[in-house]
Amino acid sequence: MIFAVFFKDKYMKIVICDDSIEYLSKIEKLLLKYKETYSNIDFEIEKYSNATRLFEKIKKDELADIYILDMIMAYRSGIDIGNKIRKIDDKNVIIYITSSEDFALDAYQVHAIRYLLKPVSEDKFFEAMNYALSYADIKKEAVYTVKTKDGLISLSYSKIEYIENSARILDIYLTNGKCVQSIFIRKSFDEEIKEIIKNDNFLQVHKSFIVNLKYVKKIVKNSMIMESDKIIPISKNRISNVKKEYLLFASRQYR
Repeated sequence: MIFAVFFKDKYMKIVICDDSIEYLSKIEKLLLKYKETYSNIDFEIEKYSNATRLFEKIKKDELADIYILDMIMAYRSGIDIGNKIRKIDDKNVIIYITSSEDFALDAYQVHAIRYLLKPVSEDKFFEAMNYALSYADIKKEAVYTVKTKDGLISLSYSKIEYIENSARILDIYLTNGKCVQSIFIRKSFDEEIKEIIKNDNFLQVHKSFIVNLKYVKKIVKNSMIMESDKIIPISKNRISNVKKEYLLFASRQYR
């Protein structure tokens, strides 16, 4: 099911998947009750009883903010889906609803926020939804908006590996291996990146490159090796500062 949710003026998408038609109906009733209880929330419902369909949708990077998943399903388990989500993004909220306690450790490994046993009580379901919405609100991040030949595209900072300015066209390389290309930019590269560079994860290492430090594997001489194995040059006049900033970034990750 997909829900378009408005919570504290925030647009959300929630996906629910369970191969039991009976339990889909039960969850739907709980959600309708939840909607009655919280008047500032509105949503649509789309039922997913086929886990493979949902898995294929996630493979296309069609991600929601919150997932409510049955753990044990035919062909694709809830853990299969959770692992696929986590390979793409770590900010989506996952709630598991299951008839067995045996997979609690697996749920923990994909950072699920709740592991609810069937039959789910109204109180526990409401608490899980409240926490999920609050958690998603906290985890919401800024996006980088770029003009392309197909119109404006917004990209989450966490999905950007690096950006290259090539003859006044921005090539934005994503963590999924794709590249989004801008139209010809009239402003300078520095002007185009002035907002994203304020984020601590991003650093300009060359007049034509900024990188997401989260996806840097190592620095070798005058270049950076990214998670994708792409090699990004570092300007000679920036090398000292780049090394310092990278060490500071790495130290913050282990506090």
